[in-house]
Amino acid sequence: MRLTRPGRWEYEIEAEFLHEFRRQGSQFPAYTSIVASGPGACVLHYVANDRRMRDGELLLIDAGCELDGYAADITRTFPVGGRFSGPQEDVYELVETAQQAAIAAVKPGAAFMAPHEAAVKVLAQGMIDLKLLHGSVDAVIESESYKRFYMHRTSHWLGLDVHDAGEYKTGAAPDDQWRTLAPGMVLTIEPGCYIRPADDVPAAFHDIGIRIEDDALVTLKGCDILTAAAPKKIADIEALMREGKT
Repeated sequence: MRLTRPGRWEYEIEAEFLHEFRRQGSQFPAYTSIVASGPGACVLHYVANDRRMRDGELLLIDAGCELDGYAADITRTFPVGGRFSGPQEDVYELVETAQQAAIAAVKPGAAFMAPHEAAVKVLAQGMIDLKLLHGSVDAVIESESYKRFYMHRTSHWLGLDVHDAGEYKTGAAPDDQWRTLAPGMVLTIEPGCYIRPADDVPAAFHDIGIRIEDDALVTLKGCDILTAAAPKKIADIEALMREGKT
């Protein structure tokens, strides 16, 4: 965040991650880093990382190292110029609220999909409030029209691989139940909202792509967020980026 500013290249920021991973003793990146500015932030697995960043855009970074065989998986999204615009802030706060709801749903005995369902409910209401979608929350969820702006699942297992091995259901049949969470499990919590330009989308929201991802360890009473040290509150991000430019 401190090093990001208009005119720099995405790969310059990627290089800082690779340097810091190795400097701190990590053997490898856990996966190819995503450093996506502007419209690239709306591409789920953007890995070109070869675009010059511009003022007024967001930068979405999805990156993690591997240490002693275990993978991390973290995403943060922040403004290239150091300050969120009004529409960017609106969408960011929606995604952050969805993540908070998902984190609250992580506890022993909960179904694996409980965090996703909690996030989708918040996102659906927010998309209606922002006039990206129309109708009731129940209708948006039932029709899956929210998938236009949020097309992936909120969580996956994390461990010896970034998408760790393990079944998500108790069996292979379509009507089998989702596995329940238990202490010691680690999963990602990563809601997002990706708004591509379209005639029925307000221009102020074009090319806003936001994802916030943390790694959650299921505990006896709930969960611990292993990646909480990475700033994600708007005020904290903007303050840190001002610090980098002084």
